[in-house]
Amino acid sequence: MDHDNYPADYIRDILRNVRTVALVGASNNDVRPSYFVLKYLLDKGYEVTPVNPGLAGKEIVGRRVYGSLKDIPHPIDMVDIFRNSQAAGVITDEALALDPRPKVIWMQLGVRNDEAAARAEAAGLKVVMNRCPKMEYGKLSGEWSWIGGNSGLISSRRQRLHESGRMQSLGLGLGIKR
Repeated sequence: MDHDNYPADYIRDILRNVRTVALVGASNNDVRPSYFVLKYLLDKGYEVTPVNPGLAGKEIVGRRVYGSLKDIPHPIDMVDIFRNSQAAGVITDEALALDPRPKVIWMQLGVRNDEAAARAEAAGLKVVMNRCPKMEYGKLSGEWSWIGGNSGLISSRRQRLHESGRMQSLGLGLGIKR
């Protein structure tokens, strides 16, 4: 996989098939990017579990916070890493030790660890580095253009609303299935 240029279908497949997300480095500070990514993914229908050892046992937007990945009592489809590139290696190894393993390791904007990515891919996981799932969802759904961003998509198709009726889903047949 070319970790500098992800095909839209690769990202779309991940966002379509992931249901449960562990957000490592979650913050309860509502101006932090990890907070609003957590809230956004919840609003889109994903089950998001915040992970932060300093906040373990507390809640962020009504979701219990866990101290580590191994403490989460349910399977995880994707680990979203809001930590630095060095910490991403340790978190990836923790994810690889889970049973069952997640399907995806996603490293946020500015986070890249090629060695960790190689270990995860060798174990059969998909990897995304230096990207934000909120931004990628917005690009694929057409929401990105609402704020003047270039989604890279050209379509005359009207975007569909999410099942909640409040926002768009991934507009190319990618709504979250429950």
